[in-house]
Amino acid sequence: MRADDLPGTAGPADPSPPPGLVVVGHFDEGAGYGVDRPQGSDSWLITWTTGGRGRLRQGGSETRAGAGDLVVLAPGVPHAYAVEPGARHWRFWWAHCQARPSWTPWLRPYATDDGPDGLYAIGPVPAALHDRMEGAWRRTHADARWTGGETPAGELGIVVAHGSAARELALCGLEEAVLLAAASARPPAAPPGLDDRVRRAQARMAADPGAPHTVRSLAAEVALSPSRFAHLFTEQVGHSPMRALLETRLRHAARLLEGADLSVERVASASGFASAFHFSRVFRARHGMPPGAYRDGMRPEITS
Repeated sequence: MRADDLPGTAGPADPSPPPGLVVVGHFDEGAGYGVDRPQGSDSWLITWTTGGRGRLRQGGSETRAGAGDLVVLAPGVPHAYAVEPGARHWRFWWAHCQARPSWTPWLRPYATDDGPDGLYAIGPVPAALHDRMEGAWRRTHADARWTGGETPAGELGIVVAHGSAARELALCGLEEAVLLAAASARPPAAPPGLDDRVRRAQARMAADPGAPHTVRSLAAEVALSPSRFAHLFTEQVGHSPMRALLETRLRHAARLLEGADLSVERVASASGFASAFHFSRVFRARHGMPPGAYRDGMRPEITS
C-alpha cells in the first residue's frame, strides 16, 4: 500500500491499514470527526494527543485523551474514536503497526478495566517531556520515508514505511514514544499487593508456558482447591487463570517466532497449544496476523 492510496483522514467506512505495515500520520480534526470500526483493526493503533480532546472506545472500554495522553488500541476488537463532544478540535499523532511483544510489560499497568479489551491509556506525559515525545514522533514519520539516503522532506501527511529498514527505524521511534510515556506517566492507582499464591502461580506459568497447566494443577501447586484458586486469581488479577495462561503462551510464542528458526507447528507445541490450527487462530486474533506472517515480518529483507 502506498500513502497515495490512503485517505487524507480516515472516514467511517475506511478500513484500517493491512497488518504488517507501519503507517504514520498527524491529524488536526474539528468537531464532528470520528471513525467507527465495528470489526476493529488488523493492526495496533497508537495515538498521542498534542491539542484539543478526543474520545476513544475499544470493546466495552472508553477513555478520553487530552494533551500529553498516549492511547494504544490492540487489534481485533471493535473500536471507535472521535473528537470529544464539546471540544473544538483534536490534534494528534497516530500510527498503525505491529507492536513489538517487548512493549506489553510497559503497557500492562495502563490497561483499562484490567485489560480484556486491549485499551491502554497512558498519561498525561509530563510537560517537560513533550518536546522529546514530539521529536520521537517526527523521527518516526521521517524514518518511515527513509530509502537509504537522505530522508526526503515532506509535510506531516500520511506515510507508509516501505522496506525492512524504514519499517524497523519507524518502529524504533514508536518504541521510544511508548517507553517515554509509560516510564514517565503516573500509572492508575495500583491494586493491593497480590496474594503470594497468585504470584507463585503467575511465576509458574511464565517459567514453563508450554507445560499442560490447568486450574487444578496450578491450584495444587499453591495448596488451594481449584474453585478457591480460580476465584482468588480472578479477583486479584481481573481475569481467569486460563486467560492469563493464554496471554503468557502468546508472548512466549511471539518471542520464539522472532528469535528461533522453528516451524509454526513447533512453536505451537513449545508454547503449549494443542494444535497449530488453534494457535494460528488465537495468535491472529491477538496480533492481527498469522504466525508465519509475523515471523516473516521480523526477518530482514535480503537485497542484492
